[in-house]
Amino acid sequence: MKLNELTIAGLRKLLDDREVKSREVLDAVYKRIDDIEGTVKSYITVTKDAAYRAAEDAEKAIRANKASPLTGIPVAIKDNMCTKGILTTCASKILDNFVPPYESTVTARLGGQKYLLTGKTNMDEFAMGSSTENSGFHTTRNPWNTECVPGGSSGGSAAAVAADECIAALGSDTGGSIRQPASFCGIVGLKPTYGRVSRYGLVAFASSLDQIGPLTKNVTDAAIMLNVIAGHDPLDSTSAPVEAPDFTRALGREIKGLRIGIPREYFVEGMDKDVEEAVHGAIKRLESLGAVPVEVSLPHTGYAVAAYYILATSEASSNLARYDGVKYGFRAAGKDLLEMYMNTRAQGFGAEVKRRIMLGTYALSAGYYDAYYKKAQQVRTLIKQDFDNAFSTVDVLVTPTAPSAAFRIGEKTTDPLQMYLSDIFTISINLAGVPAISIPCGFSKAGLPIGLQLIGKHFDEETVMKTAYAYEQSTEWHARRPGL
Repeated sequence: MKLNELTIAGLRKLLDDREVKSREVLDAVYKRIDDIEGTVKSYITVTKDAAYRAAEDAEKAIRANKASPLTGIPVAIKDNMCTKGILTTCASKILDNFVPPYESTVTARLGGQKYLLTGKTNMDEFAMGSSTENSGFHTTRNPWNTECVPGGSSGGSAAAVAADECIAALGSDTGGSIRQPASFCGIVGLKPTYGRVSRYGLVAFASSLDQIGPLTKNVTDAAIMLNVIAGHDPLDSTSAPVEAPDFTRALGREIKGLRIGIPREYFVEGMDKDVEEAVHGAIKRLESLGAVPVEVSLPHTGYAVAAYYILATSEASSNLARYDGVKYGFRAAGKDLLEMYMNTRAQGFGAEVKRRIMLGTYALSAGYYDAYYKKAQQVRTLIKQDFDNAFSTVDVLVTPTAPSAAFRIGEKTTDPLQMYLSDIFTISINLAGVPAISIPCGFSKAGLPIGLQLIGKHFDEETVMKTAYAYEQSTEWHARRPGL
């Protein structure tokens, strides 16, 4: 097996035993990028020179027996996390010249471990989308079928991991943007509990929903990544003052007697048959490992998409007001200040971002605030209560990650509602703030990956990962690689 195809855990042993060097791992990763990036288009910016400089520092730490879990490991970062001195665009024309003067907390924590930044990955502009077709630069393609989308908005990160163009990656998840692309690309994607991972330096889309998490080749690597990025951060007012455990310790524990909830609202008519069969097969496998299935209800699930698209767009309208052509980023000409504002935003933002800003501005406007935003917040409370009630009787919930496997590029671009519905099984989790993971559980008849979603209680990533690991180790889905 080539070095770029290995996992974090697999490379850690080789690096620490001095069987390979960080530079050799980078060589393998960048050769892969050179070979296929023209087709997959996972990256916006490739940071080759900086990565090789970092590899020298990593080698010194390894020789001094001071290596951390990510020392010398090539990791890609979604292009909405600030990296000091490195272009950070959010895949938007309005930020196509923005170089942050500071580092996000998550990348600073990775940097403290002497990781190797391979580059900044493509995404839907400002993380608004489910297919990476809304990027202001190019569309990323699914490594399993390049005629299909990789999912979104973290599609670049997911495709890069699936195509072995990095060893692991970070993404952000506002309504499914880690888990859905993980499902479409046949990898592991974890959205931690809201507040578990600092958002400092993450360019905001919807501040009460956004959460950073890892995209990896297996559950072990997801636990390793979460160990590094989790924990309280005084720079983020929404960061929870909760001590983070060693998540790798949960792996390997048996799940006999574990109560797994099957929400009846997540298995509805019209769902793709391949997905339904794969997920039911996964539930049977968990049952064979000793888990006890229990049917539960999340009665307000049907209102989640509507509530989400009021709240997320309202917060986007507020957060994106700062892009005015004055302080940083793109500026268009105008005969006066107002015209400059209007021209800058008209030319700088893409169609989907404009659509969401307008929706949010309308929902927050005088006379409509109570009818829309306030009502959506009340629905959000009911959705959170649904999860609280379910978790009073079960330990973890099991659902499909997405209602279908990856769809074809261009298939849903003319129908925004159909695109929004591709996140129907992931949105509620962000509204409730609970943790969830997507792991591979099968393939469609067309040969595209299908994801299984496991949802846990607030700050109980350990049970989620323990269950995911038990399932993963009893199957071979995670070991399959695209034949790109």
